[in-house]
Amino acid sequence: MSTAPSTQELLLAAALEAAGRGWHVFPLAANTKRPALHGFDTCTRTGACAGGHLGWERRATTDPDRIRAAWAAGRYNIGIATGPSGLVVIDLDMPQLGQTPPDPWNQDGVHDGQDVLALLAEQAGQPIPADTLTVTTPGGGVHLYFAAPAEVELRNTEGDKGRGLGWKIDTRAHGGYVVAPGSLVDGRGYTLTDDQTPAPLPGWLVKRLRPAPLPATPPTPIRPAAGQRSRYLNAAVTAEAQRVTDAPKGQRNACLYVAAVALGQLAAGGALTEDEVINELFAAAWKHVAVGAYSQQQAMATIRSGLDAGRKRPRQVA
Repeated sequence: MSTAPSTQELLLAAALEAAGRGWHVFPLAANTKRPALHGFDTCTRTGACAGGHLGWERRATTDPDRIRAAWAAGRYNIGIATGPSGLVVIDLDMPQLGQTPPDPWNQDGVHDGQDVLALLAEQAGQPIPADTLTVTTPGGGVHLYFAAPAEVELRNTEGDKGRGLGWKIDTRAHGGYVVAPGSLVDGRGYTLTDDQTPAPLPGWLVKRLRPAPLPATPPTPIRPAAGQRSRYLNAAVTAEAQRVTDAPKGQRNACLYVAAVALGQLAAGGALTEDEVINELFAAAWKHVAVGAYSQQQAMATIRSGLDAGRKRPRQVA
């Protein structure tokens, strides 16, 4: 008598199915949306990381053997690294209980991320971009999967911030990931509700999400007037900039991230401004940008990611 497949077997099958579509997958902790892989702080620099720490994006894979080996260890949820997978995913969220749209989204008929996207399409004179592969999330939201444009490297956005589309809309592209269909959070699943080939991201959305142009020449770091920084702080900034400049091949991006975390902690503690950190590290990274080790956009994304991590652990200078 046959038995129903276990949750672990179903998750493995979902991971293999995603990889079969050409999507690069990696394990998320069971019943969560968090990567199950270790971070910079806990990396032992052994095994896959012997040549330098590899985060979830670089370890995401379509290799069935690697996927089977990973999911044999537990009931992992499935993350899809959107950048390597050639995807841009628009995440349309539902509001929290009692939450109402802020200006300028506080209009008749606007209640959630789907309504905001419809309003944006109307303003652009375009059809609502809903005819593509679609996944429904446990909270009632929607993930719209699109093929990423070849001519520009798009990054993640959140809500109204920066190049973001608007209230209750996030996007995931290079440097981001989404939870794959088949995954479970609090007993509720991510469900594939429209199974088709992801449509190309509409041009009007590419234009909206395109990163602002970066400088064509190395930026000049912000140098404070004499006496505005302590010797300790100057030494810390110099050391982290040097870490970036001297980073060996294969560890350039990792060193940039570590430096951004360290200076981000000082910025969070009030010793530096985030503009100072960005300018110092972007100037230090220019050497590697110039030889194609990473793009300007990738360098900036790594710095901002490190700042975000450092912001969670403020460090003050006595």
